[in-house]
Amino acid sequence: MSIGVDDDKNTLAPDDDGKALEKSWLRICSRLKGEVGEVEYHTWLTKIALGPVDGNEITLLLPTRFLRDWVRSQYGDRLSELWNQEVSSIRHVELQVARPGDPAAPVITSEVAAVSAPTPAPLSPGLPADADDIGRLENKNDIAATLDTRFSFDNFVVGKPNEFAYACARRVAEKPSSVGFNPLFLYGGVGLGKTHLMHAIGAELLQRGNVSVAYMSAEKFMYRFIAAIRSQSTMEFKEQLRSVDVLMIDDLQFLIGKDNTQEEFFHTFNALVDAGRQIIVSADKSPSDLSGLEDRLRTRLGCGMVADIHATTFELRISILEAKAAASGVIVPAKVLEFLAHKITTNVRELEGALNRLIAHANLFGRPVTLEATQDVLHDILKAHDRRVTIEEIQKKVSEHWNIRLTDMSSARRARAVARPRQVAMYLAKQLTSRSLPEIGRKFGNRDHTTVMHAVARVAELMERDAAFAEDVELMRRMLEN
Repeated sequence: MSIGVDDDKNTLAPDDDGKALEKSWLRICSRLKGEVGEVEYHTWLTKIALGPVDGNEITLLLPTRFLRDWVRSQYGDRLSELWNQEVSSIRHVELQVARPGDPAAPVITSEVAAVSAPTPAPLSPGLPADADDIGRLENKNDIAATLDTRFSFDNFVVGKPNEFAYACARRVAEKPSSVGFNPLFLYGGVGLGKTHLMHAIGAELLQRGNVSVAYMSAEKFMYRFIAAIRSQSTMEFKEQLRSVDVLMIDDLQFLIGKDNTQEEFFHTFNALVDAGRQIIVSADKSPSDLSGLEDRLRTRLGCGMVADIHATTFELRISILEAKAAASGVIVPAKVLEFLAHKITTNVRELEGALNRLIAHANLFGRPVTLEATQDVLHDILKAHDRRVTIEEIQKKVSEHWNIRLTDMSSARRARAVARPRQVAMYLAKQLTSRSLPEIGRKFGNRDHTTVMHAVARVAELMERDAAFAEDVELMRRMLEN
C-alpha cells in the first residue's frame, strides 16, 4: 500500500494510489520554481525524485553526489519547511544519491512536476500554495534571476565618487547596446553601489517590456555551467544565455583561476556582442588589474565603457544618510548623521545598516535618536571601525613631518632635531595604541620604559607652554586617526 495525505489532518495516511502525496510534491515544486526562478529551478531541482517516507522523514533522490550536496546546502532547509507545511508529520527531508536498482523507486520527479504544474508567482515562505489555483497561474519562462526592487535609479544617491558610473548606467538603461557602452564594466570596492546600479538597469529595462534580462553572480554562472556539463545539457545552457537581450554578471573576479568557466563566458560574451546584445559586468578591480583572467577576456571587457566607483566622500555619506533617514520618517539629528559619516567610511551597506539599526531601536522603544544612544546601540560596529594605528605608522608619519630619517627613531642620536620628534612619536604611541610602555620602548631601539614615560611627560608639558608645538602634535594625531 502506498503512502498518501489525509487532507483533514494534514498528516500521512494510507492511500490506495498515492495521489495525495504526489499532489503535495507538485505543490512544493511549483512553489520552489516560483521562488528561485525558471533557470535556477531547471538547473538544480528538476532531477529530484520523490522517494519513500519513513515515519517523520521523507527521502528525496538525486542522480549525483555533486547535485545532492549542492541541493542540500542551498535548498535543504527550505525543502524541509515546505514539506512540513504540506504534511505536518514530516519533520525532516533526507537527500540521497539514487543507486541503480534502488528498491525505493521514485514516485514522481520534479521535472515531471515542472511540466505538470505551471509556475506560480513567488510566494512568501510559510504561505501554502492552493492546489486549485495552480492551473490558473501564469507560467514564467525566462532566465532572469529576481531583481531587488529596493534598488532603483530614484533611490541611488549620486555624488562625485559615483556620478560617472551612474551616468553610464542610465545611458545603458535608456539605450542598451549603445556604441562605446557595450560592455559596461563597473568596478569598485565592496558596498559602493555596483550591484545597486545593475539591479536599477535591469528594473528599468524590464519596465519597458519586450526585453529579456539575465542577472546572476559569476559564482552562479560557474555552478550552472558545471551542472550543465554534469547533466550533459551544455547546449541548452548556451542557448539560454545567448538568447537574452541583456546579460549582467556580478562579481566577475570570482572567475579568476576557473579557466574552463572563463572560456565559456568568453564565448558567450562574443556571441552576445556580435548579435548586438548588451553585457554589463561588475568586479572589484578594473579589467587591466584583474590578473588571473585570460588576456583576451580582459581585452574584450575593456573595449567598452569602464566606469569606476570611488570610495565615498564625507559629503556623499551624509547625503546617503539624510535620504535614508528622511524615508524612514524618524528624526535623526544632524550631529548623529555626521558622527556616523565620520566613523563608517568604507562600506555604504554597513553605513546604511547602522542607521537602520538606530531607526529600529527608536521605533521599538519609542526613544529619540541621540548621540549617546547611537554610541550605545552601535557600540560593536563603532568598535570595529576604530582606527587601529601602529607604532610603525606613527614613526613614519612623524619622521616625514619633521624631516628626519626613519632609522633615527631607534638610533642613539640625542640631538634635539632628532630627540624631539622621537619623543613626540612615543607620546602618540602611548595615546593612540594599546601598547604598554615597555612594548613602546622596544619599538624605539629597545629603550627602557622610563624613557618612554619621560618622553610622554615632556611632550605634554611642551604642548601646554608652546601653542605652535601643540598644534603640530594635534595635526599628527588627526592625520593618524583619519
